[in-house]
Amino acid sequence: MAALWMIAIIVTASLAFVSVVIWLENRRKEREAHYRNEMAQRIAEVHNPEPLLAYVRELERIDASRSRTKARVAGLILFAVGVAMALFFYWATPGTATFLVGLIPCLVGAALLLLSEVVMRPSPRSV
Repeated sequence: MAALWMIAIIVTASLAFVSVVIWLENRRKEREAHYRNEMAQRIAEVHNPEPLLAYVRELERIDASRSRTKARVAGLILFAVGVAMALFFYWATPGTATFLVGLIPCLVGAALLLLSEVVMRPSPRSV
């Protein structure tokens, strides 16, 4: 009976922690959006659209770079997990094909790496 209470407490604490983390992340994103909009308004007050356009382009470039880096990191992690799972299952169950289970995250990681390197590649700017 005590074990069930302990499980309930752990699950409740975990869900509370996750909700606080999500709330903090959303609050940070709102703050960033507020500061970006405030900066864009200050630049727009100059009545010259070129600095504003340059600022927006730079923000888009930074966001694209961040998403590319996140995809690359996720791909590397999944690829490493897939290789580790394949090795573990190969040694844990010799003579069977259970090591092929490790190919699932490995191939997903390879797809993310390919996506980050080929599809999400920054386009060369024509100046």
